[in-house]
Amino acid sequence: MDNLNPSSLKTILHSKRANIYYLEMCRVMQKNGRVLYLTEETKEKQYWNIPIANTTCILLGTGTSITQAAMRMLASASVLVGFSGGGGTPLLAANAIEWLSPQSEYRPTEYVQGWMTWWFDERKRLEAAKLFQRQRIVYMQKVWAKDSDLKAEGFSIDDVAIHHALAHFLSNIEQCQNVTQLLLIEAKLTKSLYKIAANQTKLKGFVRNHEKGADDANAFLSHGNYLAYGLAASTLWVLGIPHGFAVMHGKTRRGALVFDVADLIKDTLILPWAFICAKEGATENEFRQQCLLNFSKHNALDFMFDTVKDISLTGHTL
Repeated sequence: MDNLNPSSLKTILHSKRANIYYLEMCRVMQKNGRVLYLTEETKEKQYWNIPIANTTCILLGTGTSITQAAMRMLASASVLVGFSGGGGTPLLAANAIEWLSPQSEYRPTEYVQGWMTWWFDERKRLEAAKLFQRQRIVYMQKVWAKDSDLKAEGFSIDDVAIHHALAHFLSNIEQCQNVTQLLLIEAKLTKSLYKIAANQTKLKGFVRNHEKGADDANAFLSHGNYLAYGLAASTLWVLGIPHGFAVMHGKTRRGALVFDVADLIKDTLILPWAFICAKEGATENEFRQQCLLNFSKHNALDFMFDTVKDISLTGHTL
């Protein structure tokens, strides 16, 4: 097996990469110029290749370890690595995951410089937060208008309850005078979408519960959200924007910009499939594969990159 030149591993743009890995009970290592993970099935050891040039991020769950050589190769391919608890949900932290960012001094500077031209102005931060929320709805309207699988499950932009919830949210955005008000109406929208999703999938009595070991819908929501956080962290790392310069969630969370960016796609791609997969009795792995399929199908990373870049470079005009 020929060794790979690290300089050849960045040929696939992050916005076009297809893979996110969640690994548990295995060892990640470098062998013959490749990154592999080793599992033990009874007495037999099995090696599986990770195509790092087409990978965005890797979540290491319970019972995992990783070698220094593997980390060096992952860094050379600009792959983010995170340690999590079982099922992709943090073991000790309730709201954040620790991302190990690859070291690079050659990321672009124009986006963070553009971000800084308006970020210190409270009014402009609020306008940027509103723009994030509008783009979130634009993406949902686009995806839910054309996805036949979601339409078959009742998640259609033409549904009266969905249409009313989104219209009410967009109307209320304009009236918000501060981020606190914006967070409040955003929470009400998500609560409305939970109710709609529970009704569409016949999951009676659903209540959002972040505790580990809750019902499947809650577990899938938590797991899927962390996949979205991985995409958001990758987007911000590639564009060179520190996670602390948030526009909505930054009051108490140092890495809050990850949450702002992840919100662009969470309700559109994670929320409905968490309920659908729970209704169908899907496994965690099946749900994860469904999420990754939809990230690729609906160009989630492209949308996140384009939105963050546009706000970075045009935010001074808000």
